[in-house]
Amino acid sequence: MSKFISYEQSGVSIDANDRMVERIYSAVASTFGPRVIELANGFAGLFRLDYDERLFKRNYKTPVLVACTDGVGSKVQLAAVMKKFDTVGIDLVAMNVNDMLVLGAEPLFFLDYLAVHKLEPNVVAELVKGVAAGCRQADCALIGGETAEMPDTYTEGDLDMAGFAVGVVERKKIITGEDVRKGDVILGLASSGLHSNGYTLARNICFKQARLEMTDLPDELGGAVLGDVLLEPTRIYVRSIVKLLSQYKVKRIVHGMAHITGSGLPGNIPRILPKDCNAVIRKSSWPAPKVFSFLQAKGPVEEEEMFRVFNMGIGFVLIVAEDFADSIARKLRKSGEKVYKIGRVTTGTGKVILK
Repeated sequence: MSKFISYEQSGVSIDANDRMVERIYSAVASTFGPRVIELANGFAGLFRLDYDERLFKRNYKTPVLVACTDGVGSKVQLAAVMKKFDTVGIDLVAMNVNDMLVLGAEPLFFLDYLAVHKLEPNVVAELVKGVAAGCRQADCALIGGETAEMPDTYTEGDLDMAGFAVGVVERKKIITGEDVRKGDVILGLASSGLHSNGYTLARNICFKQARLEMTDLPDELGGAVLGDVLLEPTRIYVRSIVKLLSQYKVKRIVHGMAHITGSGLPGNIPRILPKDCNAVIRKSSWPAPKVFSFLQAKGPVEEEEMFRVFNMGIGFVLIVAEDFADSIARKLRKSGEKVYKIGRVTTGTGKVILK
């Protein structure tokens, strides 16, 4: 027996990493546009910012880079239980690009970080395929990433994900909420379900309180598989919003936008409200997906807590000038969004009032 010890014997396989890199290349390359400069075996990704009218549709006169980072929380644990890894990558992209979108930014490129107990090339390939799918939906390039095999940090079967996105917006067109005023209409874009927030509570309700299994088909969910409902990927709003904003080159008719993540409508809309305005939201103005009433009943959970934790069926909010509300809603519906007039801006103290 050899007296020498290897890296693989300690729990990390370099060969497995090499196999994984080979398997994910086609998925990664599928996100590349003309601004990506490919560099085989590079230590970093390259992305052009210069303007070439033969390749690009717009020229940013005073470009401002927008950057954000986020993860998908304990939703990855459900993916591991179901052994379904091809959707949480979409969530990872969505949580980042939807955040930068509220500023009016166009996503440019994305990077991912995956941490695992043991590197299984097939699993990582599925995760990265999901990330690539999300990047294609967001029209951004996946230009780099890192996969860390850490058997001493993560227990068997555990994994975690983080994402990093960079976008660009014209400085004069940054949307901050400062234009929001009394009389503005609040439009809500439907979510696809829980998105990527509140999963600690959702898991507690489903598996500790109700003692359900991921493979169960609760009547309250219309016979859908519980695991599939919980793993429904976060909706990406990039194409609809970027297209909408491009149609108003002079007028600033979108006064504020919010991505409805943790803290729900009451916690996220105030981030774009002036201190002398309230947002009055009518809870009956949109149909919430069945998963929310299911969780509320199974908990049970008070309605106030539901709205504080979950998006309740509204994944993205626009606060728009009253005279343009109907036309904006039509444009967004034409782009494939479900749009609801969910409230108005009134005088107030920077709060959300649920009615």
